[in-house]
Amino acid sequence: MKTYITKLPVYLFVAVLSLFALIPFYTMIIMGTYVSEDLYTGLKLLPGHYFIENFKTVMSQNFLHFYGNSLLVSVVNTTLAVLVSALTGFAFAKYQFKGKKLLYYFVIATLMIPPQLGLIGFVVEMRWLGLVNTLYPLILGGLANAFGVFWMTQYISSAVPNEIIESGRLDGCSEMGIFIRIVFPVIRPAFITLFMLFFLWSWNNYLTPLVIINKEKLYTIPLAISLISSEYRTDYAARILALTLSTLPILILFAAGSKHLIRGLVGGSIKG
Repeated sequence: MKTYITKLPVYLFVAVLSLFALIPFYTMIIMGTYVSEDLYTGLKLLPGHYFIENFKTVMSQNFLHFYGNSLLVSVVNTTLAVLVSALTGFAFAKYQFKGKKLLYYFVIATLMIPPQLGLIGFVVEMRWLGLVNTLYPLILGGLANAFGVFWMTQYISSAVPNEIIESGRLDGCSEMGIFIRIVFPVIRPAFITLFMLFFLWSWNNYLTPLVIINKEKLYTIPLAISLISSEYRTDYAARILALTLSTLPILILFAAGSKHLIRGLVGGSIKG
């Protein structure tokens, strides 16, 4: 009982902080149930009666097709990017080769360069390859991720002992077999954590699709939301409802992987 009383201020603080964090999301959900004109009459705290009409407006804009585009791009891009980061991090953490430190420092240095600076060169490259107005640039663009390489290198260095790798080699296991059978089970929390972060970034990516894609049928969710409108006006309430629907995959993903997220964030900081 004494322990509970001493921790009560902490619980209250976390509860209040969580409440403030959830208010914008709750407000977004509520605003999607009103007529657009009602949004300018004050803060809405109770649900309105226009949810079905707004939902019909969203679905009439081929929203499910755009949803599928985003899911395809995000899942494929994230899976490949995390795999590339894990393999590269494994190489940097457990292999010795000429120029290793210089190459690693170069990768880390690229973290200081805003990705927007390379966007023009990326567009020119995709145009030269004939991939403009396709989904391939959105999938290929994030495969080489310096943050992912740094994350995996640090995690594998601290979480995977050299002894188990050497024992795997003595047992005749191939290098790829060592990664799949020995290293991957150990780094699974970091792998899932990085997957969730990459998925979030890919799902919310707006700038790259904006400059790469001109065909409406290839739009992803961030671009598609800007198309939502009724016949004679911009329907902001319907757009807000579409934003609410677009957060569902993120909420499901983070709810399912929350335990792995916490383990992945703190596990790599512990040696041994």
